[in-house]
Amino acid sequence: MAGLALARTGRCLALLTLNVLLLVLTLSALSFTGLSIDVLRRAASPNAPIPKWPLGLIPPASWNPLRTLVAIGLLIIAIAIVRGALRVAAALTQGSLVNAVLTDLRWRVYDKFQEMSFTFFDRQETGSLINRATGDSSGVASFAEAGMIQTTVLAITLVVYFTYMVRLHAVLALLSLATTPLVCISSIIYSRRVRPGYEKNRTLYDKLILSLTENVQGQQVIKGFALEDQQIELFRAANDDYRLQQRWLIRRAAAYGALANFLNLVNMFMVLIVGGFIVVRHHGDPNAPFTVGGLVVFASLVREFSNQIANVANLANTLQVSLTAAGRVHEVLRTPVDIRDAPHALSVQAVQGRIEFHDVCFAYPGNQDVLHDLNFTVEAGQCIAILGATGSGKSTLLSLLGRFYDPSAGRILLDGHDLRDLKLQELRRRIGIVFQESFLFSNTVAANIAFGNPQAGRDQIEKAARIAAAHDFIMELPLGYDTIIGEQGSNLSGGQRQRLALARAILTDPAILILDDATAAIDPETEHEIMSAIEAASAGRTTFIVAHRLSALRRADKVIVIDKGRIAQAGSHEELMGLHGHYANVARMQTADPESLWIIQALRWEAGEVDTPFVTTEELS
Repeated sequence: MAGLALARTGRCLALLTLNVLLLVLTLSALSFTGLSIDVLRRAASPNAPIPKWPLGLIPPASWNPLRTLVAIGLLIIAIAIVRGALRVAAALTQGSLVNAVLTDLRWRVYDKFQEMSFTFFDRQETGSLINRATGDSSGVASFAEAGMIQTTVLAITLVVYFTYMVRLHAVLALLSLATTPLVCISSIIYSRRVRPGYEKNRTLYDKLILSLTENVQGQQVIKGFALEDQQIELFRAANDDYRLQQRWLIRRAAAYGALANFLNLVNMFMVLIVGGFIVVRHHGDPNAPFTVGGLVVFASLVREFSNQIANVANLANTLQVSLTAAGRVHEVLRTPVDIRDAPHALSVQAVQGRIEFHDVCFAYPGNQDVLHDLNFTVEAGQCIAILGATGSGKSTLLSLLGRFYDPSAGRILLDGHDLRDLKLQELRRRIGIVFQESFLFSNTVAANIAFGNPQAGRDQIEKAARIAAAHDFIMELPLGYDTIIGEQGSNLSGGQRQRLALARAILTDPAILILDDATAAIDPETEHEIMSAIEAASAGRTTFIVAHRLSALRRADKVIVIDKGRIAQAGSHEELMGLHGHYANVARMQTADPESLWIIQALRWEAGEVDTPFVTTEELS
């Protein structure tokens, strides 16, 4: 993470230079302040020690004390003006550096998300990923600021202050900073004890974000079941857990800060007692090595030194937050990309569309196999319908075609080439997909349709919409194709969203078209229109359709019946109707009247083919 800041060496060096100059000017202002006190004391008492001018800057002998004090005052004002300008420059440089690091890091996290497969997102909670890309990235930027810049400046400041104090009076310097090692030791102990607390704090914050995200996304379900009060309690519980953990951290930070301040006050006490004794001891000595002005400067240095030491508490607190955030972001960045191009991946040129499954198995991480030994071949241009109960593995099978997952075993070939040997982006650009749940972006209707082909003209967009039976309802929208769609298409019906997704897939002119139950949310009349359009659009393309309705199944060249991850039946509609099995039962149920359905289901239940004698709503439809 430090490399993000070090990559901007110029700005880092500029910032350090500005801070060193500020430090020099601060010491200069303190020195001239002490000098003015000695000048006043000498003017009031000729027996007082002679002021010691720095760098040999002795005023002319003709100057009276008042003129000398005015000159010193003007010099202090000039130093203050320059310090102010340098502080502004340092603040702008630091802000620019931190903002550049934050922007770069967020881009890297976002870019990493684009590389990851579905497996990565299956394992992660949405709230946690959003938090790592936003809040945790800001924490890492704070690490670049606090962990590198402020720590470096603090170290330089402490060394310079200590050297200057030793130069003024070595014994007093050592005595006045006697408790500093205790502050350092307590800082180390504090950091080690609170680190687990900060890690837990970020986990609790993830849960808080997740609770809020799910509440916003699930408002229809929550209100539909009148569970607002329950959700409020769940959020309050998550919020309270985070608050209590935050309070635990604040208490320990406050205790550490109080201890550091107490030890610093002990340092100041030593300055006043020992320093005062040294000044009194040399009272009346014109060549005294330590003056009242020197004591004032020394006390100011100890105060500044103590303030810097006190900042160690805040710095340690910031570093704990930053290190925890950095660890979480680094966890994302170092996650290996499990699906990527092979070292010598082949370019995907003209695709014929012949698909072969050879002994394909698949299992999600930590689970048993979802697909078992799938073997089948799809010729180029064929339409394949996939039928199966919920959870049988249909969607998983289709996800393997786009390499959203790779098989656990076996091979999938496209035109004789293993999918893993082809360039991933080129492969996916030749596949058009309509997922089971269509996601639309907060943009215009036209932009959503053209998402996969941004260069498409309005004529091409409208043609794709007509094929998907979406043009008519689009024209009824307030601004037609320029109407802004709400988040995730919230201002459209399920069928309308699905038709826009279908138009989006068609517009890419894919060699392979995948429709994952694309007509599930569409009424029978619209389904007939869409299926006719799909039949025309799929001409010359290899098409996979997950479907349950007989009207869609009949159009397919081949139907593959999946049961518990295995191929139970495969063949054309006519072939499968001549066999006793799942497909024939589904077909009879969809063509029978409701009374016959009950009889068929009862007979199947008696034969042990199904677990219930009752007909589901889906079967009745």
